[in-house]
Parts: sequence; C-alpha cells; structure tokens
Amino acid sequence: MSKPIVAIVGRPNVGKSTLFNALAGENISIVKDTPGVTRDRIYADVEWLNYSFTLIDTGGIEPESSDIILSQMREQAQIAIDTADVIIFIVDVKQGLVDSDSKVADMLRRSHKPVVLVVNKADHYEKSLPDVYEFYNLGIGDPIPISAVSKQGLGDMLDEVARYFPEENGEEEEDDRPRIAVVGKPNVGKSSIINKLLGEKRLIVSNIAGTTRDAIDTAVTWEGKEYVFIDTAGLRRKSKIREELERYSIIRTVTAVERADVVVVVIDATEGVTEQDAKIAGIAHDRGKGILIVVNKWDAVEKDDKTIYKYTNKVRETLSFMPYAEIMFVSAETGQRLTKVFEKIDMIIENQTMRIATGVLNEILSEAVALQQPPSDKGKRLKLYYITQVSVKPPTFVIFVNDKQLMHFSYTRYLENKIRDTFGFRGTSLKFIIRERKEKEK
Repeated sequence: MSKPIVAIVGRPNVGKSTLFNALAGENISIVKDTPGVTRDRIYADVEWLNYSFTLIDTGGIEPESSDIILSQMREQAQIAIDTADVIIFIVDVKQGLVDSDSKVADMLRRSHKPVVLVVNKADHYEKSLPDVYEFYNLGIGDPIPISAVSKQGLGDMLDEVARYFPEENGEEEEDDRPRIAVVGKPNVGKSSIINKLLGEKRLIVSNIAGTTRDAIDTAVTWEGKEYVFIDTAGLRRKSKIREELERYSIIRTVTAVERADVVVVVIDATEGVTEQDAKIAGIAHDRGKGILIVVNKWDAVEKDDKTIYKYTNKVRETLSFMPYAEIMFVSAETGQRLTKVFEKIDMIIENQTMRIATGVLNEILSEAVALQQPPSDKGKRLKLYYITQVSVKPPTFVIFVNDKQLMHFSYTRYLENKIRDTFGFRGTSLKFIIRERKEKEK
C-alpha cells in the first residue's frame, strides 16, 4: 500500500519550512549515494512511531493576490491539497488570527479533507494559550500549539495527523494488477504512449505543456493480462519566473511513483537526456521502484549504425546512479516497438519480486570474498558472516558483519555486482542492510 500524503498549508511566513525541516531532518535536499541528483525540498519521507508518510511543503498561499506568480502558487498549492490524505494547516500565534487565515480555512473546508490546525511559534506554552484559543474562530477544529523552531508539541500534532491515515484494507491489497507510473517532462509523449497502447484517445494529448491536469488511472489489457497505467503531468523546465512553481509539479510525480510498481521514465529523443530527466528518475530510484527508460520520438532522429549505441551511452552517463535501468527506443507516433513495453514491464516485475535461496546467496558471498579481500582499517579487517534476502519490491538483503564501519560503499557495490552477474535483476534496484554481529554470536 502506498504511503499517506500529508501537505503543510498556510500563508507565507508562518513557519511552514521550519516545521517541514523539523519533521524531515535538516539535510533532506541532499540525496546520498545518488551522484548528480539533488532532491527538491518540496517533499520528504517521514517516519513517526509505526507510521511512514510523505510530507509535502506547499509554499505560501496568498488567497487574494492578483500577482501572477502568487496566484499560480495558489493553484499549485491546490494540487497538493487535492493530492493529500491529511492537511496540516499552520498559523502564527504571534501575528494572531488574520483575514488571510480565514480565507485559507475556507479553501481547506471546500476540499473535504481532514485538517489538523497547528498554531506555530507558541514557544512559551502557558503565556501563548489565550492567543491560541483565538484560532477556534476559524471553525476548523481544535488548535494544537507547537514551536517548530524548538520542536515542542510535534508529538501531539503527529498523533492527531496519524489518526486520519487511511486504514489498510484487504480490498486494496487484493488488487494485484501491476501499476505503472508514466513520468517525464511535458511534451515528451507520455499521454500519446498510453493512448497508443489503449488504441483510443482516452487522455488529452496537446502540445501545451502541462495539459494533463491530474494523475489518471487507466486499465490496459495486453495478451489477456491487465495493467494499470498512472499518467502524470510532467515536470516543467526551469526558468527564473517558473523556478518557484516548478517545485510543485514534482508533487504529482512523487505521488504517482509512490503508488507504482514500475516507473516508465519517458525521454524526448529529439531533446536528449537532461538533468531534469535525471531528477525525475532519481525520485523512482530513491523509492526502489522498477525502472524502464523509454526514449520516445525515435522516428524523428536521424540515424546511422552507431546512433543507438551513442544514445544509450549518453543516457547511462546522465543516469549513472541507476545502471540497472532498462532502456528502450520507441515512437508513440508510429507505434514502433511500443508493444515491447509490456514485455519489459513483465520482466522488471519478475525481477522486482525474485527471491534467492539463502544457501545460494552465501555461496556467492564466499566466492566474492575469496576473489576480493574485504577492506580493513587500522589492522582490523571486515568479516562477512552471512547474507539473506528479507523482502522484495525492491529485493532487499541483510548482510551480517563484524563491524559496520568497515563495510565501505564500494564493497557493497562489488557484492551487488556479483549477485547481478548471477541473477541479473535487470530493471530493479537492490537494497542492502548491513547488520553487526559479534563473533561469539555467530
């Protein structure tokens, strides 16, 4: 089941980003182990007690502003509100209740979503309490006083947020149709690809960037098997004016990827692979999804016998953090190679759900250690005791060692390559958890 989405909403300067960082950790804009890909500060994965959810920061809502950028930001915040399962509505106890707060409250009421009203900057609880009560006038529930700066009251707030998380129900679990998110920049042909696979124009196809307003689920049957495609509005290209706005278009990609088994990243062959493509692919890589890179508009590229080879190298170079991703070249216009998409998806899902017997894994481990000695530091050498697979989607392995600090990233990568040499695992990332075990426990 996909994680619940929690959006932080409020007017500018009430402390949304401070709360976001307090919940997500300060350094969430850096993605470790993913060279060249930084994550926008718009979303983060948060763990609270037994709950795990995706947090979205919406930027400030100015309900009445005629400024074009602010009005577009208001629209984009509306996307976050529509997407969210729960909304944290944040207000400022020091400024008190202002007219804009009431207007934002009206906007949230119309969404019919659960709203948790949070009164920020209540650094001195007793002193702030009379001012906190004023926010009952919004008519949107009990105000919860917090201080995002000193992280006071966050537990009570998160308890209230978690109360509204959708319960896992059996019905959703029973839907075992593969879910495919089709993501990419505007105008790369995402909707055209799905339309061609459907054989009918069910999605709006237009060359106006961002025509696809919301994620749409579309069932596609191929050779008797049903697949669910999630079409998303693409990420916009950066420009000085749009820089603020572009952060919000990531929301759709994040939520679609969250719900998918396999992510199809569509790249425009005529434009070439870009940093923005890397950012989109990075979201799927982060979440351990199966990944298929589809280079569309291949019919529009002038080719010789080396074109595919050169283009593949370029894609691999830009997306160097995910060498396992499958790549294929298609044309939505002519239908060239499009049905092969299903074959690739089936293969990726098979790899995502593959389980390897513990005995076989340990044979690979022994052989790998014999071929390349584990690293050592100050006379202490890494010992690898045991490896076992603990889950799928993505395939996840636990390795027991004598000292976690000695397990360098490069040696983990070496072991991953050895496992891939034997089993392939094409199209899916592999996850490794390193656990310490003392020699006497072995």
